[in-house]
Amino acid sequence: MRAKNIVWTFVAALAASIIAVYAYSKFVPRENRIVMAQIKNPYTYAGYEGKLNPGSLNFINAAKNSVEAVVHVKTQSTRYSYNPIMEFFYGDGYQESMPVVGFGSGVIISADGYIVTNNHVIDKSEQVYVTLNDKREFEAKLVGTDPSTDLALLKIKAEDLKFITWGNSDSLQVGEWVLAVGNPFNLTSTVTAGIVSAKSKSLGIIQDQYRMESFIQTDAAVNRGNSGGALVDVNGNLVGINTAIISPSGGYAGISFAVPSAIVKKVVLDLIEFGAVQRAILGVSIQDITADLAEEKNLGEIEGVYIADVREDGAAKAAGIQAGDVILSIDGVKVNSSGELQEKVSRYRPNDKVSVILKREGETKHIEVTLRNLQGKTETVSNSSFDEVLGAKFETVDKEEREKLGISYGVKIIELKDGKLRAEGVKEGFIITQINNKPVYSIEELEKIVKGTRGGVFIEGVYPNGVVQYYAIGL
Repeated sequence: MRAKNIVWTFVAALAASIIAVYAYSKFVPRENRIVMAQIKNPYTYAGYEGKLNPGSLNFINAAKNSVEAVVHVKTQSTRYSYNPIMEFFYGDGYQESMPVVGFGSGVIISADGYIVTNNHVIDKSEQVYVTLNDKREFEAKLVGTDPSTDLALLKIKAEDLKFITWGNSDSLQVGEWVLAVGNPFNLTSTVTAGIVSAKSKSLGIIQDQYRMESFIQTDAAVNRGNSGGALVDVNGNLVGINTAIISPSGGYAGISFAVPSAIVKKVVLDLIEFGAVQRAILGVSIQDITADLAEEKNLGEIEGVYIADVREDGAAKAAGIQAGDVILSIDGVKVNSSGELQEKVSRYRPNDKVSVILKREGETKHIEVTLRNLQGKTETVSNSSFDEVLGAKFETVDKEEREKLGISYGVKIIELKDGKLRAEGVKEGFIITQINNKPVYSIEELEKIVKGTRGGVFIEGVYPNGVVQYYAIGL
């Protein structure tokens, strides 16, 4: 009897469900229904009643124009480690070395072998090898680096190479299709597609005191090994150098970032012509304007970039720009974020003049500014100046100090400025005794070793209090 009741209950429930569905379809207005979209043909999508043009999704030509100009970059370097047990037997300073191999991508930008990649791909490397799409391999020469933009320029001895033509990153629009070309996980000649998700993104990921970040954000799949590869438009023109991803796992998570080609091109031309980037700056500390900042500073509209401070020896100070001003545009181009302002100024060289429109206490002003370099000067800089590269001045160690510290040779840092040594934590008074296991007897010997080394150096030395210290510095 109980089983019979259960059956009748089930039948009644099923009948009620059928009646409810029929009533819903009969009496509920059609436009209020929620229906899962179904693709009826390859070019019909949810929310779009017409048909997309198949040709608009064809990236064959863009891929063909770029794949052969994107190379595989392999680096080799030596890592030193310290074994306390071996030091006990062989004395202080015993080092064990092990080879380290790295991989990345690069982009050929000229028929005679200039190649752009990321600085972090070749940083601290001792040898750099480039493999072309046709499997030919070359040892590359490092022309120069720019840690501030995470870019590096290589050169190989080859001719009639296929290269990617420069595109205009300024004309890119959010939503525009782009391709990422590179070698993820050593899978050579890989192409992925996505759109421009945002522009002028500053992430704070470049580990340099004067970092310049204004990334193109895309959703094209980028993974480890893609660094230094090409971001191209639908015509196969270079619009960026793929540099970074944001990921909780270390793998692609839907967001990638590229250095805009406008910045890349300027850095490349500087490195070829001068051997060093001619970085022009306004000499200001800046902040993005938020609703809270606008209210706190009584700025009125939320527009432009706020100047928190000005350098005493900077271009802005000399031109009459003050802390509290709001920069609205540079040479007629509006700027509404720190990234946009930095990107615009980064395209100029010291001694170039720019037109600045700013707002001060509600009043708009037009000011002509002659840009200066990081040293507050208008002259160009060269990578040939040894003390500028390391940011220090040296003197040989006298006999009395050598005997006191128990050393036979060395070069002492007597003045430390902004540069690679200070950035790695080196202090004034440090005595360099060895570089890459080579003894340093004089300033000339130090200069010879550093200039003859690519990628980076391993420095050993001692402080005046007898503390031995080691530093690894990228060049």
